[in-house]
Amino acid sequence: MVTVLLIAHGLVAVALLGAITHQTLSAWALAHPRPGPFFGRFRTVPSAAFTNAVIVLYTGTAILGAIVYLYFRVDIRPALEQAGHWELLGFFDIKEHFIVIGLALLPAYAVCWRGPPGEGSTRTRTALTSILAFIVWWGFLVGHVTNNIRGFGA
Repeated sequence: MVTVLLIAHGLVAVALLGAITHQTLSAWALAHPRPGPFFGRFRTVPSAAFTNAVIVLYTGTAILGAIVYLYFRVDIRPALEQAGHWELLGFFDIKEHFIVIGLALLPAYAVCWRGPPGEGSTRTRTALTSILAFIVWWGFLVGHVTNNIRGFGA
C-alpha cells in the first residue's frame, strides 16, 4: 500500500513540476517575444491558466507526502542514519520546511494570479511563482535522490 502511495506521490509531483515550470518560464518570458523561439512560445498559453492546477497539485503532493512520511520516518530514516547519510537527511529536513513554507505561500499566490495584471502584481506573481518553483524542484530532486539511495522496500 505504501508503495502505491509513493508512486502516486511521485506522479502528482511530476505533474506539479511540469505545471509550475511552465508557469515560471512563462512569467519570466518577454511580453512580446520574437516569433519562433522555443521560449517565446511559453506566452501562448496564459500563465494564469496554471494557477488552479498548481494549487491542487501542490496540495495533493504535500498530503500524499505527509502520508508516506510516516513510513519514511519509521523504516527508511534509521537506515540512512546508520549508513551515515547525514547530508542527505539535512537536505530532506530542509525540504520539509520548504514544503510547509510553500503551503503558506499558496493563498498569496492564488490572490496574485486571480487579479488583473498590473506592473506591481506582475513582479509579485513572478516572484511568488519562482519561489514555489524553487521549492518544488528542491523537493522533487531531494526526494528522488533519497529514494534512489534507500529505495522503498529495500
